[in-house]
Amino acid sequence: MKNYSFDVAVIGLGAVGSATLWQLSKTGNRVLGIDQFSPPHTMGSSHGETRITRLAVGEGMDFVPIVMRSHEIWKEIELLTGNEIMTTTGGLLFDSGGKSWSKHGSEGFFERTVKFAKKGDIPHEVFDGKELRKRFSEFNLEDKDKVYYEPSAGFLRPELAISSQIKLAEQNNTVIKTHTKVLGISPLSGGGVKIITNHGEFEAGRAVISAGPWVKDFLPPIEKAHFKICRQILHWLPVKDHGFALGETPVFMWGFGEGAEDFIYGFPSQDGQSVKMASESFIERNHPDTLSREVSKEEENVFLKEKISHRFNHLKEEVLQSKVCIYTVTPDSYFVVDEMPDFPEVLVASACSGHGFKHSAGLGEAIAKRLLERETRFSLEPFRRFG
Repeated sequence: MKNYSFDVAVIGLGAVGSATLWQLSKTGNRVLGIDQFSPPHTMGSSHGETRITRLAVGEGMDFVPIVMRSHEIWKEIELLTGNEIMTTTGGLLFDSGGKSWSKHGSEGFFERTVKFAKKGDIPHEVFDGKELRKRFSEFNLEDKDKVYYEPSAGFLRPELAISSQIKLAEQNNTVIKTHTKVLGISPLSGGGVKIITNHGEFEAGRAVISAGPWVKDFLPPIEKAHFKICRQILHWLPVKDHGFALGETPVFMWGFGEGAEDFIYGFPSQDGQSVKMASESFIERNHPDTLSREVSKEEENVFLKEKISHRFNHLKEEVLQSKVCIYTVTPDSYFVVDEMPDFPEVLVASACSGHGFKHSAGLGEAIAKRLLERETRFSLEPFRRFG
C-alpha cells in the first residue's frame, strides 16, 4: 500500500467539515483539514450567532437519530472545552396557514413533526393559539392555530461549535491549512488522491468534500444538478417591554401559508436588546463567489411587511442589522453523503437545504466512520444520490 502524507483530507471546515475533522483526529490517523477562508467565517452557511436544534424533525424520520446523537456530542464538546455550544430553551412550531404547509420538501410539516415526536418518544405538547398566548405573549396566533412545543429544543452557537471542533482536532495533531483554496482533485495511480491548492499539493488516501455552497466546483456537470445555491437573509430587530427574554422565550418556527417561503423563524434575545429572525428563500443563484452579500433597505422593508407585521408583540418593526448566508439545496431537501462517481476515494458530504447544522456533529461522526470503513450508529444509505 502506498504511504501517503495523510490518511484523510477534509476539504471545507464548516459545520460538517469541522465535525468530521475532529472525529477523524480521534482515531490516530493522519488528518489534513483545508479551508479557503479561516473558519469560522461569514462567507458560507454557518454564521450569524445561532441555529435552531430540535429532535422531532419534520423533514423525515431518517434525521431523528442523527440529531439525537448530535445532542450527545455537543455535550461532550462542552465538557472537553468548557464552551456552551447548546442552550435548551424549548421550541415552538406554529401552523396558522389554514391548509397543510410545506417545509424543506415535506408536505404537512406540522403533522409530520408531531408524528415523528410520537414515534421517537420525544416529549412534547400540542395545543392551540389561545393557550400559546397565555404562555408566551410575544406571538399573535389566532385561537384556531396549532402549536407544537418541544421542551428539549433550543439553539446552537455555530461559530463556537466550529472553532471548538477545529481546536480539538489540532490538539490531536491534525494539520490545518487555512486561506488555502483547492483548485483540483485528481486520482493517484494505485489509489489515493492528489489535492492541488494555491499553496502547493497534498496527497491523501481519501478525501471528503464538505465545501458547502462551493460543492458544485468539485462535481461533474451531471452531479451539479443535485444542488442549487440560495441566498438567505438574517435580520436583527429591537425588542421592547423586556420581550423575547433568554430563559423565558423558546426558539420558534412559524408556517403561515402553503408555500415554502410562507415561513419565519427566530430566537430569544441574546443581548436583551435585539432578536434575530429570518425567513427562507429558494431562488437559485449562480455561485457563492458572485452572490450579493449586501442587504438593501427594500429587502428589509419587504421582510417587515410580509413576515413581521401584526404577528408579534414586544417587538419594534424596524431592522437593526442584516446579514447574508447561503443554503445549498437539494430537490428533496435530503443530505448528500456519497462517493463521487468513478472516484470512490472522494466522499461528498453536503448537509444542506437549510436544516443541516443541528445534525452536523452526529453526521461528522458517521462520515468519519464510513471513511474508515467502521460501523455507524445510523444508516447513511438514505443520503446516497450519485450514480
